[in-house]
Amino acid sequence: MRVVIKIGTSTLAHKTGLLNILRVEELCKVMSDLKNAGNEVILVSSGAIGMGVGKLGLNNKPSDIPTKQAAAAVGQCELMYTYDRLFSEYNHTVAQILITGDDIEHADRKANFINTMARLLELSAIPIINENDSISTNEIEIGDNDTLGAIVATAVDADLLIILSDIDGLYTADPRENKDAKLLHTIESITPEIENMVGGAGSALGTGGMVTKLKAAKIVTNKGIDMVIANGENPHTLYDIVAHKDVGTRFLGKVN
Repeated sequence: MRVVIKIGTSTLAHKTGLLNILRVEELCKVMSDLKNAGNEVILVSSGAIGMGVGKLGLNNKPSDIPTKQAAAAVGQCELMYTYDRLFSEYNHTVAQILITGDDIEHADRKANFINTMARLLELSAIPIINENDSISTNEIEIGDNDTLGAIVATAVDADLLIILSDIDGLYTADPRENKDAKLLHTIESITPEIENMVGGAGSALGTGGMVTKLKAAKIVTNKGIDMVIANGENPHTLYDIVAHKDVGTRFLGKVN
């Protein structure tokens, strides 16, 4: 199985903004084990700006674009150093790819990206992908690595996209405000009702990032790829997701 795993900053870092060392170590261990089992693993990782903030000793996350870009440049080095060190413990080689929207929209650049990804997987490397935050202001302003994960999944013909965040999945209502909210385990089709559920006026779920996740789901399911939204608090959840167990919310890819 070819699996793209998108990990959000909330999964990688403590509320202080500093790296959650124990969780990241466990994530790399589980992903290494999944790869050892014969799966192809591609990682889309957030966290560069947050790690840069910590490395630079800044008191708060910057609000201006130049400082965010500077933090991303510093943090990306630290992020890749961490991944390289942890995956190396399990004899896996990582590769860094930083892309922008232009790289995917431009036909030649997209072809180069796809060819590079294919060769890295043939060489049994683990590609680690992030938006090139140091030069791409749109991504920093939008903060949408969910869409990036979907773009990568479709480009490499993945079988599954997993989005790990600080939420359990898609609920019928905001569980923080409605105790009767139920977790939806399987979404066969993204209906207008589902879209209104997460993107309606004043929706707390929408402001919490579910809108971008639904956008990602539409991109991949239209290409026949399943997508799962799950809580990244327990990295071992990845085993259950790959085994197709009822974890989080699974959006089923359309059969063409």
